[in-house]
Amino acid sequence: MKKKLVILSGAGMSAESGIKTFRDSDGLWEGHNVLDVATPEGWNKNTELVLDFYNQRRKQLLEVEPNLGHLTLAELEKDYDVKIITQNVDDLHERAGSTAVLHLHGELLKVRSVKNENDIQDWRGDLILGDLDAKGNQLRPHIVWFGEAVPALEEAIEIVENADYLVVIGTSLQVYPAAGLIDFTKPNCLLFYIDPKPASIPNLRNRLELIPMNASDGVLILRRKLQIVH
Repeated sequence: MKKKLVILSGAGMSAESGIKTFRDSDGLWEGHNVLDVATPEGWNKNTELVLDFYNQRRKQLLEVEPNLGHLTLAELEKDYDVKIITQNVDDLHERAGSTAVLHLHGELLKVRSVKNENDIQDWRGDLILGDLDAKGNQLRPHIVWFGEAVPALEEAIEIVENADYLVVIGTSLQVYPAAGLIDFTKPNCLLFYIDPKPASIPNLRNRLELIPMNASDGVLILRRKLQIVH
């Protein structure tokens, strides 16, 4: 039986593909305050601004490709039962070939009804005011904004609880509830943390191995280390 390898990926995973992050830029995302474009209040205040913002992010996403880190994680499915829990809203893990990807914060290439969070549609073009669901309600980006519940959290916890190896890639582990997932690992789960500027993780009960590198280089090192402990 294959060992269960769980990946928790964040913005640093996709940065090498050209997807910009706001982690290190004072809360600005592509020049916008995240409170204006990633909160329900921002949506209610200026819906057109929010729609335009995500239209631009969608266009950017369709112009970039998975990087070596994404591709290497997909290759690991040959030897491990790999499940990816990502904080990213892009589809680069899927495009690289990963087959089990759970999006904690939604997906940029999907939209949903403002009245029914389960009414979700694939969407690759622009989304504008007047784009409606079948019942006449406005469609919005399928993104979990700050202050909203994370519907996938329970499934993510269950995945982490069963992990033999948990690998954190490209996230500062500062944003909850995602940051709390590491606390659900079983005592014998091995932890790896890939990030060029790894944050400190207090009160860990598991052994943690740091790989202070970017995602692409770090995942190659991870593969070698897993072969040793496997």
